[in-house]
Amino acid sequence: MSKQCWKPGNMLAPVPAVLVTVRDKSGKDNVITIAWTGTICSDPPMVSISVRKERFSHAMLKESGEFVINLVNEDLTRAADYCGVKSGRDEDKFAAAGLTKEPAQKVNAPLIKESPVNLECKVTQVLELGSHDMFLGEIVAVDVDEKLLDKDGRLQLEKAELVSYIHGEYFGLGEKIGKFGHSVRKKK
Repeated sequence: MSKQCWKPGNMLAPVPAVLVTVRDKSGKDNVITIAWTGTICSDPPMVSISVRKERFSHAMLKESGEFVINLVNEDLTRAADYCGVKSGRDEDKFAAAGLTKEPAQKVNAPLIKESPVNLECKVTQVLELGSHDMFLGEIVAVDVDEKLLDKDGRLQLEKAELVSYIHGEYFGLGEKIGKFGHSVRKKK
């Protein structure tokens, strides 16, 4: 296999496409699409989101210190794209994208009702990194669509039809090809 060496760039893919909701101190809500997000700690459960400083939600995040990560499924892909290209400075993106706000349990930012899973987060630290600031958030509550629970209450997240983002394009996740530990499991 032959490879070319390119200049440094963000080629980590796929990444999740998520809708992040935030509310400022005056009660104004906004939703922003974020692809630069990830898990950073399991105890306490923590995530990160990276936001350009000039984005409308950036100041709201710094001011409020709270946000919700709303997972995006295939049905929400169009709304996620819309909320990524339009600004909350100019319009109510919830209404324009057909998204329903619901109150969160532990933070003062709305959930998106149509999202299968919502992660309520409180900012613990902001890292200034250059073009983006990274907001580290502790997950203080998780809201799950009951349709994703089996008869024993176990989450079946694979049924949520989540999407990923790869260099400007959205993709469904496809078929399961293995599970943790399958490479070392003894054959029966």
